[in-house]
Amino acid sequence: MTVLLPVVALVVLAGCGLTLLALSTARVGLVAELVGVGAALLPVGPVVAAFLWVDRWEPEPAKLLWSAFAWGACGATITALLINNTAEAVGDLLLGQGNGDKLSAVVSAPLFEEAAKGVFILGVYLFLRTEFDGVIDGIVFAGFTAAGFAFTENIYYFGRAFSDYGFGDSTSPGVIAAFVLRGLLSPFTHPLFTVMIGIGIGVAARTTSARTRVLAPIAGYVAAVLLHATWNASATLGTASTFLGVYFLLMVPLFGSVLWLVGWHRKREQRVIAAALPAMVESRWILPSEVEALASLHGRKEWRARVRRRNGRQAAAAVEEYQAAVSELAFLWHAMAVGTAGPTGPAHETKLISVLKQARKRAVQASANRDREPGSSVSA
Repeated sequence: MTVLLPVVALVVLAGCGLTLLALSTARVGLVAELVGVGAALLPVGPVVAAFLWVDRWEPEPAKLLWSAFAWGACGATITALLINNTAEAVGDLLLGQGNGDKLSAVVSAPLFEEAAKGVFILGVYLFLRTEFDGVIDGIVFAGFTAAGFAFTENIYYFGRAFSDYGFGDSTSPGVIAAFVLRGLLSPFTHPLFTVMIGIGIGVAARTTSARTRVLAPIAGYVAAVLLHATWNASATLGTASTFLGVYFLLMVPLFGSVLWLVGWHRKREQRVIAAALPAMVESRWILPSEVEALASLHGRKEWRARVRRRNGRQAAAAVEEYQAAVSELAFLWHAMAVGTAGPTGPAHETKLISVLKQARKRAVQASANRDREPGSSVSA
């Protein structure tokens, strides 16, 4: 049964994706849809790369990250589409024809799009707790989910712009203008909104307060909704000056604040790992010569690069797995020390120690038949 669940989920998400593609193509036409897909692919690459860069101390499983992207691109999008279309129809009935889209943009979209995206992050926190270490993980899962959502949304917006105005000129805003606005100036907006939810759930994951565990995710969701509503209202109801004011006075500074927060938490993660390394040396799970390299991202990267040059990609991948196992055990020890690991902490610790030993063994075997130098194998 547990084996079938992921397969069923993938089939459902694939069906949602095909449905969205068919609906969008029916609205704008095949050529416009292809233009939309091509334009939407350009900004999504740098956004995904940025969140992978954030997630370097203890990279999350690739399958889980791409599941987050797929949920955002397919599941969350089709859920939001159904609700927003209903809200638009109700708005037309209550407020008059043509006003439903405003109700949908300012009220329905922020409330339900952020809820649909946030469901995945909350699901990881509740059901895959060992994969959720704190704020950085919340940011990364939120970023991948929102990147998927924005990707699908951009396909339609770019396709519709091309269908209505072509590439555009000095008198009509075509797909080029839409790309500049959504792909160059504001590719971070959807991730920024949903990152608020990720931060809230990340705080909940690292607190011993029952009150905070409830209130932090709620606060994150409210912040995401308010930001999303403000952004949509500035574009739908405001003037050009209003939109630019919201962009430069709210969104850009907030984006900078999130970057600062990411930097602060990455330094905190580094301190947690560095503090755990002496105990791992004492237990003979790592070598004393590896401590310096394991304690910094630059050292880890140089270590993998040397192994790749001398021993090939397989050996470098094994070393990367070993490095991640060290990080995961260090984070668990920290969680156990502050009381946030939960009742499964000791059992998970036993499992991670086994994973660490096996990862080290694979790294040694991958480099066994090559000459070694300091840092070119698991012996840094």
